[in-house]
Amino acid sequence: MGEPSKTVTGLAERFADFIQDGSFPCVGAKSALARAEMEILEARDIRSAWDDLDIFAAVTRFAGRYRAAPHPFQSLAVIFQAPDRMSETQFEDALWARLQSLADKDAFNGYLHDPRVSDDVTSPHFALSLGEEAFFIVGLHPGASRPARRFERPVIVFNPHAQFETLREEGRYEKLRERIIERDVALAGEPNPMLAKHGEASAARQYSGREVEPRWTPPFKSPGSGNANDN
Repeated sequence: MGEPSKTVTGLAERFADFIQDGSFPCVGAKSALARAEMEILEARDIRSAWDDLDIFAAVTRFAGRYRAAPHPFQSLAVIFQAPDRMSETQFEDALWARLQSLADKDAFNGYLHDPRVSDDVTSPHFALSLGEEAFFIVGLHPGASRPARRFERPVIVFNPHAQFETLREEGRYEKLRERIIERDVALAGEPNPMLAKHGEASAARQYSGREVEPRWTPPFKSPGSGNANDN
């Protein structure tokens, strides 16, 4: 475990300001925050397992609350106090280390993988499953190349996968996606090369925000899947 970091005051408030900024492209996140449906948790260091048990407990509680009222838009954001500088590969490694730790705890506690999604991290239908609820992960950090992913500290956002399926069933998803892409291009000046339509590629490729190589697979093994993934 790493050494405990110094408390960084006002992080949650500054993250809320970051999302509320007029240039921030994700209108879903804006809606979740405006409706008080975004839970924000602070943790110490994304490179350390120090707070993994608390994060796991928070995510599984959030999964239960979402199932009790499964409507868009809801999310859980974990903001880490350290470090305040990271390269994209450093963040990617730390992100997947935390997700692996959470997935291992999920299996240890007897949770099953959400049957609506694949546990094969290379599958176009993969999603991280915690508390028997599938999640789409969005990572933010100080060294992100995409402005929409560039926050002063590392952040992992857990978005219930089912809410996107609800939007698809209601015929709202594609319009929302196009709006977010347009806003992201206006902010960054060019399209995000990692975006793919649903079912075309594993969403794991989008988690960290780094532009990954065509044959890249994350350093992650879904517990019980038997699928070893090597870089």
